Amino acid sequence: MKSVIPKFTGVSLAVFGLALTIPVLDVWADDDELPFSEAHLFFELNNTDGDLGIHALIDGDAWKKLAIEDPNEREILNVRVGGRLQRQGLTEIFFESAEPPFDELSPQRFFRRFPAGTYEIEGRTLDGKELESKAQLTHVMPAPPAPYVNGLPMAQQCDEEDPGYDATVTSAPVTISWDPVMKSHPDPNGGGAGVQPPVDVIIHNYEVVLEVAVDVNGEEFNSKINVILPPGETSITIPDGFLGQGEEFKYEVLAREASYNQTAVESCFIVQ
Repeated sequence: MKSVIPKFTGVSLAVFGLALTIPVLDVWADDDELPFSEAHLFFELNNTDGDLGIHALIDGDAWKKLAIEDPNEREILNVRVGGRLQRQGLTEIFFESAEPPFDELSPQRFFRRFPAGTYEIEGRTLDGKELESKAQLTHVMPAPPAPYVNGLPMAQQCDEEDPGYDATVTSAPVTISWDPVMKSHPDPNGGGAGVQPPVDVIIHNYEVVLEVAVDVNGEEFNSKINVILPPGETSITIPDGFLGQGEEFKYEVLAREASYNQTAVESCFIVQ
């Protein structure tokens, strides 16, 4: 099942009447250089599909040049803005890498490509000033959440064409809940990056995303909602108005660690 999580792009989000501001991680620069207002480099693990990717979210004064160096001073990204866009400049950039499955790129090989440590993010503003911040990248991934739908364990297979299809069947109202994530990933071969035994983690927040296919005048589109929850909240009750749009729903629960590294699981349920 393709991830339904929208790209992590923001500093604030309000859903279901809940508003949460995500604080900017500490960044620093030399005295003669300006820091970026945001400089985040982190990993995302889809524990259901078995794949990993590296993401970045960088924001600051308008720039025409941006580069990232790993702890060994090897450049992993170099962006130069050209033409008329160079005169306008960029202020924010978000990217995520390709995420091949583990049978093509194992977690061990993936993490060797991106060693843990301090990454330098450098840029040049439109008026020639230097921008620099540093981001700490860690290989500690949160353990995957284990959601329940109205007390029933999450379905393991949500592809209707697969003989193991086992969408959870329930009735409204629907509450998705999970136990607090307190440890790193338990499997070094499944995204744990060799952190063994599991270590304690501090959860920054949880994110829940729901999706249902809706038919309008013969045309199908996906209706989505998402909510970010503080670390002490481990359940949501889905609004009846959203449940009224269909019968089969896909959902994703994501645990985001203090470093922004995040682990997601995907599942589905049917409302009858």
